[in-house]
Amino acid sequence: MANASAVNRPAVLSDLIPGSRARDVALVVGGAALTGLAAQLSFPLPGSPVPVTGQTFAVVLVGAALGMNRAALSMALYMLAGLAGLPWFAGGTSGFGASFGYVIGFVAAAAVVGRLAERGGDRTVPRTVGTMIVGNLVIYAFGLPVLVAVAQTDLGTGIAVGVLPFLLGDALKIAIAAGLLPAAWRLSRH
Repeated sequence: MANASAVNRPAVLSDLIPGSRARDVALVVGGAALTGLAAQLSFPLPGSPVPVTGQTFAVVLVGAALGMNRAALSMALYMLAGLAGLPWFAGGTSGFGASFGYVIGFVAAAAVVGRLAERGGDRTVPRTVGTMIVGNLVIYAFGLPVLVAVAQTDLGTGIAVGVLPFLLGDALKIAIAAGLLPAAWRLSRH
């Protein structure tokens, strides 16, 4: 009997929504759309080809809420639609540019955050903070090398314009996620 209850226990928040294939498709499309909308909250940084956006917050939330597979598919859809010309990358752009490596990192980060969430990485504040830090590091791991290559700059300059200016904002986004996700789980129990 213990195994049956473990099977029925939701792994991620979106598992609380009844449905199957149609629900999954709607969640994948919705996650991509949320990220596209969050990308429009875009503020250029002087000296950096990478703007401050709401994208990374959307990516880690989508990862935690949808789980590994749906979140990765959602970010892949976001990326492919932007490459196809849909103007929903940062500031209404599309295609490949200096910040495209971060978009590639969204797919990997959503999968990693989703997998960690499936294992309970979004149920307490400390776990959520750790999960979100890992997700942001994955985004930087993909974004920084592409930025350095496309901008034809050295690693130090890449870090100065593509990582350091974003750390405070990332800390704020992580704090918000650490408040929202565990609270959503607590609410779901009632």
